[in-house]
Amino acid sequence: MSLKASHRAMVPFVSVDNMMRLVHHIGIETFIADLAQAIEEDFAKWEQFDKTPRVGSHSDVGVIELMPTSDGVLYGFKYVNGHPKNMGEGLQTVTAFGVLSDVYSGYPKLFTEMTLLTALRTAAMSAVATKHLAAPGAHTMAMIGNGAQSEFQCLAVKAVCGVQTVRLYDIDPAATAKCARNLAGLGLNVVQCETPEEAIEGAQIITTATADKDMQTILTDNMVGAGVHINAIGGDCPGKTELHRDIVARASVFVEYPPQTRIEGEIQQMDPDHPVTELWQVITGQTKGRKSADEVTLFDGVGFAIEDFSALRYVHDRIKDTPYYIDLDLIADPDDPRDLFGMLKRAK
Repeated sequence: MSLKASHRAMVPFVSVDNMMRLVHHIGIETFIADLAQAIEEDFAKWEQFDKTPRVGSHSDVGVIELMPTSDGVLYGFKYVNGHPKNMGEGLQTVTAFGVLSDVYSGYPKLFTEMTLLTALRTAAMSAVATKHLAAPGAHTMAMIGNGAQSEFQCLAVKAVCGVQTVRLYDIDPAATAKCARNLAGLGLNVVQCETPEEAIEGAQIITTATADKDMQTILTDNMVGAGVHINAIGGDCPGKTELHRDIVARASVFVEYPPQTRIEGEIQQMDPDHPVTELWQVITGQTKGRKSADEVTLFDGVGFAIEDFSALRYVHDRIKDTPYYIDLDLIADPDDPRDLFGMLKRAK
């Protein structure tokens, strides 16, 4: 199947089934590592992108958001929700779809599911941050919160950073058992823990990915030792955090896009001018990441549109000449661009 434009201006669509087939065709860890590379490539040209905080519609039970960006050649956006209450109703907390378009014509080039793809790119983003900020030789990660994101996070740091051991903890032991079961046979030493304190024992990396829409204290200051790197990725909207304020106060904080993170991330707890470093500056070598072995580094990750753009761009490239998409008749494209009504009339 080819992606060449047809007379009907068909748009490639990647369904959930085809996304899963594509991931397995490439390999889960390779897919995540490729996404991490795509994110680094796009972060390296950060200044070329349109940037805006995501547009959110908040309710008492969750949020629905649009996340747009463009590098001047391609335009991408993601529709995504975040509804923590869904888990208790047998529904996904996060669902998403995305579109990639050609800036020159305005025509869409790709329409795809992004529930799975968001999990994969979020894990890839954590791995990028860990690669640039964790202490050299870090080999053990504590995974606090063992829900839908946890397995992806564990495999990402294995694939990109060489982590060998993951120590799992969740307030729900069934979630920990699920995560351990899913990771079995995938090359990681998996340790199930009964407390967060047990999970962080011996870990040089701590990743928190909890779902409650609340100001939680998943980690307290006394739990975080010198030299640890933290990926705090669960806090992604106003009024939702995971770390005690004192951890944020003593850590070197790295963010994607400050105007968004100050509203949604761990630093929403801090003064409006609390110092942060933008991760793209570390990736491009404009500034240093970790400065000492004892430093506590914190990636305050909330997810940013450029990461979704990278994922859309990567998937668009990888589905070429594969059976992992279908063509959708999504765009009305009459023979005469001025005769849209005539096209409708003749269809009768």
